[in-house]
Amino acid sequence: MNQKITAPHGSWRSPITTDLLLARSVGLGQLAADGAAVYWTESRPQEGGRSVLVRWTAADGRLDVTPAPLNVRTRAHEYGGGAYSVRPGEIVFADFADQRLYRQEPGVDPQPVTPGAAVRFADGVWAPGVGTDNGRFICVREDHRGPGEAVNSIVSLALDGEDLGTALVAGNDFYSTPRVSPDGTRLAWLTWNHPNMPWDGTELWAADLRPDGALANARRIAGGPAESIFQPEWSPDGALHFVSDRSGWWNLYRWRDGAAQALYPDAAEYGLPQWAFNMRAYAFITSTTLLCTRIANGTMTLARLDTSNGRLTPLDLPFTVFHDVHVAAEQALFIGGSPTQPASVVRLNLATGAFEILRQASDVTVDSGYLSTPQPLAFPTRNGRTAHAFYYPPQNRDFRAPADEKPPLLVLSHGGPTSMTTATFNLGKQYWTSRGFGVLDVNYGGSTGYGRAYRERLNGQWGVVDVEDCVHGARYLVAQGLADGARLAIRGGSAGGYTTLCALTFHDLFSAGASHFGVSDAEALAQETHKFESRYLENLIGPYPEQRELYVARSPIHHTDRLNCPLILFQGLEDAVVPPNQAERMYTAVKAKGLPVAYLAFAGEQHGFRRAENIKRALEAELYFYGRLFGFTPADAIEPVPIANWPP
Repeated sequence: MNQKITAPHGSWRSPITTDLLLARSVGLGQLAADGAAVYWTESRPQEGGRSVLVRWTAADGRLDVTPAPLNVRTRAHEYGGGAYSVRPGEIVFADFADQRLYRQEPGVDPQPVTPGAAVRFADGVWAPGVGTDNGRFICVREDHRGPGEAVNSIVSLALDGEDLGTALVAGNDFYSTPRVSPDGTRLAWLTWNHPNMPWDGTELWAADLRPDGALANARRIAGGPAESIFQPEWSPDGALHFVSDRSGWWNLYRWRDGAAQALYPDAAEYGLPQWAFNMRAYAFITSTTLLCTRIANGTMTLARLDTSNGRLTPLDLPFTVFHDVHVAAEQALFIGGSPTQPASVVRLNLATGAFEILRQASDVTVDSGYLSTPQPLAFPTRNGRTAHAFYYPPQNRDFRAPADEKPPLLVLSHGGPTSMTTATFNLGKQYWTSRGFGVLDVNYGGSTGYGRAYRERLNGQWGVVDVEDCVHGARYLVAQGLADGARLAIRGGSAGGYTTLCALTFHDLFSAGASHFGVSDAEALAQETHKFESRYLENLIGPYPEQRELYVARSPIHHTDRLNCPLILFQGLEDAVVPPNQAERMYTAVKAKGLPVAYLAFAGEQHGFRRAENIKRALEAELYFYGRLFGFTPADAIEPVPIANWPP
């Protein structure tokens, strides 16, 4: 029998090292199918974060499609998505370095089909040709060539030269999801305007697609400033379907006889916040049968919906997270995961229910004795409301803590903030729990997965509701005897970094925090960030500059006199979403105050770290930082982190 070693929380030796976490791990993205061939993208930390297009067939297995140094990634909306499209014998993709579209045919090197200009493309589909015409490529174009904000439109490209495209739809601030009907005669798309984000209010339009490629008879189908439409899609028999939250929940609808028909009214979510292009939560098996994701209380299932009788049948699968749902060649394709299964490209036989994993994000095998099982948690928060989280207790088969020691707690505040955390297997979280930390991963008010009313808790309250939910979650675990109230830390990236900084500044609960490319100055963010999010804060905080005083009141950078605990900051120096000056100013202010503070900046990184060496350094540096503050020595050999004002 294994005799456990008694050692302080945080000092436990774990096989889940940063090298293990990164050595055989990739990020899995956008799925597509071409007959029996399956495509997806892999973001590879060991190749500098390069995104590679991969093709799988039963005969050949996995093969890289795009050669180095090409990087399949678009910067449209900065968050990208929809970076490639496939059809028989042809692939079109965006390269990150120059943002040009490239066309690739079997056995031929990729050729650019757009000129080198300050123009980005995403979310492309083909429109059928006429006669000998091979058709045109319809996509979203984001044009940065002029002064002021980029100009967005839906364009048609010939792909036979270096063409910037002919505008089909223009005039609004944003467009996405152009989709051509099966017979090639109609085009549907989404559009919205400032200050809305796509989860606030969008419009669904459709028009006739004429043989000459122009549009006619455009009409608004659904949506408006207070209704979010997601994923318009044509059924095989040409009926337009979409997801709308008009009921307070993202439900499925079909447009028929001039009206929208709810296919399955349900207090659950069948859509997602459209942070990236080409997001997919459902697909057609037949004209009257859908494969769809359903989110209830933050938990996902995959189900079959028969629209002829309104019957929803959940599928019995060992996955709890489903993304990017497709159906092709009588097979379902999706990216799935669970608390014990890394994110994986899955091919499901719809007739038999048998499935095959084509690719895992990580092929690392870890003994279950080192893995913490997430526990769904609902806890009381401000104004008598309930908030949600997943709690991961410390777990290491080789170690136990002294009997009188409670574990330090690391509270995670996810990004977005209109996003959600899930209980998918994540070695990054297990890195902490296997060393003796408890982890509380919070779906604070404003998160997806609990209906529009829960999302809208954050309207006008960013930096308040999200922070108080994190604070109340930590207090709840302390009251349950599951965490050491003197060793509470909070961490988050992007919007989660803002939540972290607000929690440290405006509350006195936490003893330390880590902000990864987080917002310290809401006013500066409103003035400097990219077009997609440039008016986001009007809903989250208030109109700017009319309510400038509220932006100042909610910005930690202006209230460092109230911050009384150590802080570590991480920042990519090429970040266009949250510019580096946000972290740099915070570091300078905290250092001047005399508090322990550390700052690690990474050249070549944008919003989120993609290079293996930087991911490794950031994670180990954070552990080192907590070790110094909480009085434990990590078992790992870690390069020391310079901490200003330390020792205090």
